[in-house]
Amino acid sequence: MPAEASASRPASPLTERQEARRRRILQASAQLAGRGGFDAVQMREVAESSQVALGTLYRYFPSKVHLLVATMQDQLEQMHGTLRRKPPAGDTAAERVAETLMRAFRALQREPHLADAMVRALTFADRGVSPEVDRVSRQTTAIILDAMGLADPTAEQLSAVRVIEHTWHSALITWLSGRASIAQVKTDIETVCRLIDLTEPARRA
Repeated sequence: MPAEASASRPASPLTERQEARRRRILQASAQLAGRGGFDAVQMREVAESSQVALGTLYRYFPSKVHLLVATMQDQLEQMHGTLRRKPPAGDTAAERVAETLMRAFRALQREPHLADAMVRALTFADRGVSPEVDRVSRQTTAIILDAMGLADPTAEQLSAVRVIEHTWHSALITWLSGRASIAQVKTDIETVCRLIDLTEPARRA
């Protein structure tokens, strides 16, 4: 594959046709992963399923890891849209974030093979996949900040969000590996979300 193909989204804006092609590729990736996990996502099969040439696929996504990390960002973006249409109903920011992350977790729980494939890709990602990993992180941060109702978070609040992200990701890994129950995941997420209370101005005063 060409060495210059180093990002899953071209620097220049995609045309409508290119965006439609990229959408087909991501859908094919999610479908294959949903049926058989990480190993089921073979670039040639993705190309055939999305009706694009193999060389074209590699121009969009230089490797399977690039593709699956981009698939995770896309899945989170779709979840974000659903959450915006039906926001969490908790009374406090901590409750709303915990509810939001559990809703996201349950969505992944319904597609365990897909979740495992995406998490494995994140785990395997090296520096060459940093732009895609950063987009996953930014999408997760945006979901949490929306639940908190914050448009202009402080440095302390962003730090709390990062810890919450790390815990959510770790909880997903331990659940996928069979080392944590859903109840344990829920407890861990609710516990770490209490960090939000500590960043509120009234608490620090």
